[in-house]
Amino acid sequence: MSLQVNGAVLETDNEGFLLDPTAWDREVAQQLAEGEGLDLNDERWVVVDFIRNYYEENQSVPEARIALRALQKEYGKERATRKYLYQLFPYGYGQQACKIAGMRKPLKLMLDV
Repeated sequence: MSLQVNGAVLETDNEGFLLDPTAWDREVAQQLAEGEGLDLNDERWVVVDFIRNYYEENQSVPEARIALRALQKEYGKERATRKYLYQLFPYGYGQQACKIAGMRKPLKLMLDV
């Protein structure tokens, strides 16, 4: 499968996850979010940007518990819960947030635990 953004064709898996995370940019994120039926508001961008920054530094996708810890440090307890993440990404951190952030499909189910 593929995704077309600004004339470029990006390869995706059968669920729409990018096969090459380096092909990601904010316009790709917008299109992926639209495909998920989500508007990328400021709160969702915080999570997506965290995933991207973590990936750039560690070459791996952060598990949800790592994201929650970082969100708590930055924004407080009320924005650092699994319930909050599910409000932002109803199909889950791994299935939606990571997808919109341009990650490959997570192999570990622990991303949503």
